Amino acid sequence: MSLSVFLAENALPVENVKYAASPRFVKDGKPVEWEIRCITNEENDAIMKECTRRVPAAPGKRKGAHLPETDFSAYNAKLAAACTVSPNLHDAALQDSYKAKGAEALLKAMLTPGEYSDYLVKVQEVCGFGQDFGGLVDDVKNS
Repeated sequence: MSLSVFLAENALPVENVKYAASPRFVKDGKPVEWEIRCITNEENDAIMKECTRRVPAAPGKRKGAHLPETDFSAYNAKLAAACTVSPNLHDAALQDSYKAKGAEALLKAMLTPGEYSDYLVKVQEVCGFGQDFGGLVDDVKNS
């Protein structure tokens, strides 16, 4: 097989996805669709790094050892905010209307817990994680 199929110019682009995140936002009697994009691996790595901290290892382990610990609730919130194209979660007027500071807080304020959980699953799907991202889907539903 030729390697040309793997060249960047031959790869199909990842298309943005329209998704009705809530039946509560309507226009002309129909739920408004939100737009979700797939982020890059670099963006994902930056979000993961931002949500990971080093914590001391359990007692009995090597003295002074530290292990990485990721806050997956924060990771999922930041991932969802980064992937949301529309509505613009960075819009000051929209944040003010919900009395929310920041895109992640706005997203949580706009959606009910069930809608938020479903939205996180959809975002992960758009990013190619599928329906079972190392147990994060269960974490999302419990956050």
